[in-house]
Amino acid sequence: MADFGISAGQFVAVVWDKSSPMEALKDLVDKLRALTGDEGRVSVENINQLLQSAHKESSFDIILSGIIPGSTTLHSAEILAEMARILRPSGCLFLKEPVETAVAVNNSKVKTASKLCSALTLSGLVEVKELQRKFLSPEEIQSVREHLGYHSDSLLSVQITGKKPDFEVGSSSQLKLSTTKKSSGKPAVDPAAAKLWTLSANDMEDESVDLIDSDELLDPEDTKKPDPASLRAASCGEGKKRKACKNCTCGLAEELEREKSRDQISSQPKSACGNCYLGDAFRCASCPYLGMPAFRPGEKVLLSDSNLNDA
Repeated sequence: MADFGISAGQFVAVVWDKSSPMEALKDLVDKLRALTGDEGRVSVENINQLLQSAHKESSFDIILSGIIPGSTTLHSAEILAEMARILRPSGCLFLKEPVETAVAVNNSKVKTASKLCSALTLSGLVEVKELQRKFLSPEEIQSVREHLGYHSDSLLSVQITGKKPDFEVGSSSQLKLSTTKKSSGKPAVDPAAAKLWTLSANDMEDESVDLIDSDELLDPEDTKKPDPASLRAASCGEGKKRKACKNCTCGLAEELEREKSRDQISSQPKSACGNCYLGDAFRCASCPYLGMPAFRPGEKVLLSDSNLNDA
């Protein structure tokens, strides 16, 4: 019993199932109560009722499952997660379970030792390790066949332990951040070098300093306005049909727009006498606007089919 590290004042849970001998269970509970004393507590839970129990989070210091001599308890992922939930931070779980050693056997009921350790890790426990491995007794082999309905000659019984982290799931803690001002990371400047490159007002009055007019830095060619055609890209306006780029900045788009406007003005019909808009009294004998009222210069006038046929 000292292997489980149970001491006075601790809360211990013993999990059993139908394969656990009742006399062995009673003897184990009596020994645990003697170790925990009056200040401690020993709870006995059936594994099939554990999920419906009213235990709160962090209720037990130690949980023993399948430890009863002669029992062949199997632990599902839900049971392991529930045990991890009711364990206190830094609490320990000790369990014993029959495992399969044959590599070729793949059974959903009986796990291998490595898969059992992985299941404990996935439930949230840390420091998972195997404590003991031994052959099953004839009574345990018979129990596996009766209660689990599993027949195999390659079974072993392993005892595994896992520890809950020293914090509760969902707990929070304030982080202590350093408030020390960090350096900017820039290299230190030599004061002598800084003084060498510093220009003061007294330096401007020094006759040995030649100041250059900024206008003298520009040549006459620099002040000329560039030709828009020289700013065009090599592919701008290439081909039989001149076409500006999508985001034209060289002025070709505006040039094409002006050419289009000129073409529209030149394509409009022009009057031979220039008096068509004044009315029939001022129109020629062959004027297509005969019989139509006067209109404003430049106003668009639509001719009917009869007018076009007469013309």
